[in-house]
Amino acid sequence: MSKLSKTLRGLASLVRNPWLLNHVLAADETGWQDQVLRHAGRWGVAATGGLPVVPLTALLPATGETVTPFAFRDGGSLPTDLALLRALARSKPGCRYFEIGTWRGESAANVAAVAAEVQTLNLAAEELRALGLPERYIELHGYFSRPLPNVTHLHGNSATYDLAALGHFDLVFIDGDHRYEAVRTDTRRVFEHLVGPETVVVWHDASRQPCQPRWEVLAGILDGLPAAAPGQLTQVENTLCALYMPVPLPTHLPNPLADPVPAFEVTVQVANGS
Repeated sequence: MSKLSKTLRGLASLVRNPWLLNHVLAADETGWQDQVLRHAGRWGVAATGGLPVVPLTALLPATGETVTPFAFRDGGSLPTDLALLRALARSKPGCRYFEIGTWRGESAANVAAVAAEVQTLNLAAEELRALGLPERYIELHGYFSRPLPNVTHLHGNSATYDLAALGHFDLVFIDGDHRYEAVRTDTRRVFEHLVGPETVVVWHDASRQPCQPRWEVLAGILDGLPAAAPGQLTQVENTLCALYMPVPLPTHLPNPLADPVPAFEVTVQVANGS
C-alpha cells in the first residue's frame, strides 16, 4: 500500500472514530517524554512529574507581589507567572530584563515596574501579517508596554535576530513559539549570547497546568541548554514556568496530588488608570 493510501485510510479512520486522535496525541506526548528523560541524570528529571520543583514562596518577597497590569484574557500568563518575574527582577538591583514574545505586553509592563531596563522582542507587524494573522491581533501587541519609558520594543525573528549585540541580561524570559524546534533554538541562542554568570532564565508554558509537564517544551529546553551550563533547572510550583538559576535552590519531587499548601490570597480590582 502506498504512503498516500495509508494516510488517506488513517484520516478516514479519524473521521469515523475521532476518539482515535487521543491515542495519536498520547503517543506524541510519550515520544517527547522519552526525549526529556534522556536528560534525567544531568537535570534530575522524574518520569512522571518532570523537573524538580522549587516552591514559588522561596522566590517571592515576604510581603508578596502585586501583579499589575493583568488582563484576564486568552493567551496570557497566570498571575503567579508574572509575580515570579516581578520578584526575580526585584531581587536584582538595576535589573536588565529581556524577553522573547511580547503579546499584549503584560509581562514587560509588570517587570518594568521594578526593573531599570526592559527589552522585548517580537515578530514585526509585516511578519505577523505574512502569517495571515488579523490586524486587530497585530495592533494589540505591546498594548500595556508601549507607553512605558523603560521598555524598548525590538522587532524580528528570535531565531535570526542579532542577540549578540544586546549584551548580557540579569533576567531572561522565553515566551515565544512553544514548538520543540523554536524552544530549542531560542534556548541555545539565549545561552550563547545573553546569559552571563549571574543570569536567571525563565521559560513560560513549560507546564500545561502547574505540575503537569508540557513535554515538548521541556524537550526543547533540555536539548537547547549547553552541556556545560553550571546552574540548576527546575519547575516553579504554582506556575507554568521552568527556571534556570546559577545558584541551586532547595527542591522537592513533583507531586500533582500533594496538599494545596501553601494557599494564596488573591484580590481582584480594576487597576488605576484603566
